[in-house]
Amino acid sequence: MKPSFKKVALIISAIVLFSFAQAQKIAHLSLDSLISLMPETKIAKDAAQNYLKGIDAESISMQTELETKYKDYVEKQATMSDLLRKTREDELNQLQRRIEEFKQQAQMDYQRKTAELTAPIMDKAKKGIEAVAKESGYKYVLDTSAGNVLYSEASDDVLMAVKKKLDAMPAAVIPGANNNTGGVKPAPTGGVKPAPKGK
Repeated sequence: MKPSFKKVALIISAIVLFSFAQAQKIAHLSLDSLISLMPETKIAKDAAQNYLKGIDAESISMQTELETKYKDYVEKQATMSDLLRKTREDELNQLQRRIEEFKQQAQMDYQRKTAELTAPIMDKAKKGIEAVAKESGYKYVLDTSAGNVLYSEASDDVLMAVKKKLDAMPAAVIPGANNNTGGVKPAPTGGVKPAPKGK
């Protein structure tokens, strides 16, 4: 009787382990690849580039102003009084500081805008991944593009399944972009407002 009990216990243990292994079904995909396959990504990139053009135009305008004023200063400095020379030098230094502050602010503003444009794409991708994982019974979906998975047992690549799911979903709404035609609204002229002139 005891050998039968051991056999039953072993069989039950094997079933429990098998069930546990099945419950821990794992898949993987490259999130970077998935994002690059989504049509909304091109819309967001175009909108970001358009936004950057407005910032660049303002930066070029400020740099041109500095170069013009500096050239004028160099040509006339020999005939300037000490007071006028010091005043012009202070103006040039202030303009240089404004340009540097503008560039720093513009970089942060561009990063914020890019994050704003890509947020709906990431949300849609996550919803697609979640839908495929639930439909297929996956407990975990690993992102191989992050490079954090150093070792894993064999798992299913669900990239194309998620892509198919995303194609069936409504397009992500990209702020500031015309989502119906794929066109992009132009960036406001002037981009970021320059820092106020120092007194």
